[in-house]
Amino acid sequence: MKAFLINNGLLFLLIILLSSCQDNSGRTEIKWDRDTCEQCRMVISDKHFATQIRGGPDRKIHLFDDMGCAIHWLKQQPWGADETTSIWVTDYRTGQWLEARHAYYVGGQLTPMNFGFGAVAEPIAGSISFAAVQEQLLAKPHSPHH
Repeated sequence: MKAFLINNGLLFLLIILLSSCQDNSGRTEIKWDRDTCEQCRMVISDKHFATQIRGGPDRKIHLFDDMGCAIHWLKQQPWGADETTSIWVTDYRTGQWLEARHAYYVGGQLTPMNFGFGAVAEPIAGSISFAAVQEQLLAKPHSPHH
């Protein structure tokens, strides 16, 4: 009986330790049409304009339906300018994930919150850099509940 209790206790401890181990370095899989945007609280359903940010002291992941929401939200975080903060966006043409700081941005897109920028992996005519899109997005007023 004592061995049974010890084995069950060790198994319980192992389960707790394994459940607390989370990967806090990469992006996560979005549950489309179920996860909500951290900024505007809209359901994330458009696979061509989603954004993820991992950062802060706990390296938590934050999900967004539009890059504009992500940039406005990030600006409000005390750790927002930290270079260890990771940002990913989806390529508006393919839906593939890209590192936001290395992507290029094309205006005139119909995005979930009408910020109007889509990401692409390679520069194309009229595309702008991450720094330029940040500046333009922050110049646009944003209501957390468009």
